[in-house]
Amino acid sequence: MAAVALQATKKYATLPPTVRTLASGVPNAPSLNLSARTLDAGHSHHNGNAARSDAPPKWAGGHQLSSSGLINKSFSTEKKTNLYGCHRQCTSPDYGRFQQRTMHISAPRRDAPEVPDLSAYQASSAHLTSTVTEFLGTMSASADVLALAKVEVELASIPEGKNAIIKWRGKPVFIRHRTQDEIEEARQVDWKGLRDPQSDEVRVKKPEWLVMLGVCTHLGCVPIGESGDFGGWFCPCHGSHYDISGRIRKGPAPLNLEVPVHDFNEAEGKLIVG
Repeated sequence: MAAVALQATKKYATLPPTVRTLASGVPNAPSLNLSARTLDAGHSHHNGNAARSDAPPKWAGGHQLSSSGLINKSFSTEKKTNLYGCHRQCTSPDYGRFQQRTMHISAPRRDAPEVPDLSAYQASSAHLTSTVTEFLGTMSASADVLALAKVEVELASIPEGKNAIIKWRGKPVFIRHRTQDEIEEARQVDWKGLRDPQSDEVRVKKPEWLVMLGVCTHLGCVPIGESGDFGGWFCPCHGSHYDISGRIRKGPAPLNLEVPVHDFNEAEGKLIVG
């Protein structure tokens, strides 16, 4: 009987990893290895388990944000490394030969921001100033108007020991013809300790004639003459007392009564206020 030869054959087939399905519809494959890698293709750049050859490695440099701006770090080597030609046989470079460099990639601002250049307007500004000055000059008071700003008073019309009130530039002016006793009383006061220290000699041009604005230095009321605790003037609004020289002695007023510009015409016996 002739012998029969048997030969085993191999056939590849793809079988499903599981036939069990969970209630959610997801196949249950507990023995399936999803981390398995395929063999490297000749035209790929994956290099197996090594780093990507088409991406710069981390040791080649980097960037970081600091208080002075964005800083980029790069390294230079003596030789070029052919990363595209090596695969698993590549070794790590020698970091000891690398030189670290720091480069700022944020451009510094040398000029002050938002500072306008007004040099082009200098000539226009000078011309405008000249025009405004000439225009205001045409609006100034004429000589006859300025003459009316001065008031003349006959001194003989004011008896000794009496007051006279005139109007000058819309304000009352007190004119006091003082007696010799009033002059001595005003000059015996220790004026250095007063609230607004002024001597009587500074406030008058002639000892017997006291000229003041009749406006309280507190809130602008008109004081009453020959009254108050010091025999001078008293402001009934808030109780300020002035002496016979018009100096503040008591009350809320901060300053003495103001002395306006005035002069005497000896030839005509007149007082000129203004």
